[in-house]
Amino acid sequence: MFQSATGPLSGLRVIDMTRVIAGPLCGQILGDLGADVVKIERPGEGDDSRRVAPPWFREPTAEVPGDSTYFLAVNRNKRSLAVDFAKPEGQELIRRLATQSDILIENYRTGTLARYGLGYDDLRAINPRLIYCSVTGFGQTGPYSGRSGYDFLVQGMGGLMAVTGIEDGEPGAGPMRIGVPLADTFAGMNAAIAVMAALEARHKTGEGQHIDISLFESAIASLLNTASAWLNAEINLGRSGNDHPSAAPYGVFAASDGYIIVATFNDREFERLANVLKHPEWLEDDRFRCNSDRVRNRVALKEAVSAVISQKTRAEWVDILNKATVSAGPINEMSDLEKDEHAIARDMFVTMESSRGTVRTVASPYRLSSTPPDYRLPPPAIGQHTDEILEQLGYTIDQREALRATGVL
Repeated sequence: MFQSATGPLSGLRVIDMTRVIAGPLCGQILGDLGADVVKIERPGEGDDSRRVAPPWFREPTAEVPGDSTYFLAVNRNKRSLAVDFAKPEGQELIRRLATQSDILIENYRTGTLARYGLGYDDLRAINPRLIYCSVTGFGQTGPYSGRSGYDFLVQGMGGLMAVTGIEDGEPGAGPMRIGVPLADTFAGMNAAIAVMAALEARHKTGEGQHIDISLFESAIASLLNTASAWLNAEINLGRSGNDHPSAAPYGVFAASDGYIIVATFNDREFERLANVLKHPEWLEDDRFRCNSDRVRNRVALKEAVSAVISQKTRAEWVDILNKATVSAGPINEMSDLEKDEHAIARDMFVTMESSRGTVRTVASPYRLSSTPPDYRLPPPAIGQHTDEILEQLGYTIDQREALRATGVL
């Protein structure tokens, strides 16, 4: 059964016509913040990410399609409506839903939904207040607009891999993919931000609008200091492995039993580091006097710091360095994070019960004092809420059965 939301977006309805990661993440963010998110899925198949496995949450059988752990990451707080909108009756169902909705998010290739009468202009004609958010690889216009875009591809094309990986001349040199779908994640978050900005604009004008979000632009926008270095100084920062291109010592160091990160970003922090490592003479060394000196002499400095760090365990150093107000921490696996005292204290893991078993997900990072996110619904089975949603739209039992008989549902 549908549960009432308490978040700041409660009372809003979202049609989520997205698959895989970027679009579904946007939908989950809106759902966590209280919106009623209706996820549109293909009957019998569902979101493509349900089959991006292993690992499986529930392995497929001859009778029941499986669900991957990938799918679980971005699909809580949604109700699943299984409908074939390639059929006219399915298109009409979506249009009826759109008349009673505030937001639609979609991530089909540019122009796809318009071919089914479900484009922005089509739906705006029946609901001028609708906020319609399109998430694509390369945007709605431009020479690449017709291309599909996946995270790995966009990490490369958007500049992220040019600054990720080991620098040339070192063992293992070459560009490297970031290990999580970061371009997807940025695009999903940007989509949610833009939707909420459009909601505020609608409060003033009474009108919805079309939002155009791309993975490509989201990746480029995330380059920050890398982009600014080139645009304003024509300096290509390049790949620097685990070292920071503009600060030192700032990287990974081997303790006696594993690795820690030590991050000093200014002269004050370096002074604290030199003193706590019992090497105050570094402060008088011409190679290390200021940050730009340390960056030029990063290899010698890293060797000096590494020789000290290797003498104690990572737990000892994390304690010693943080007590000295030097930023330091371990490199955690998920098994470490699950037991991390700070993550536990901050309630970073959510357990939800579903018809298919217990689902565990990472909590929303949005902490609002009066209207915090809530966790109402576990990731749904394909079409789990079809009858519930159609009943709310006014479809009778006979009408629903007729749609099933023709394969619309």
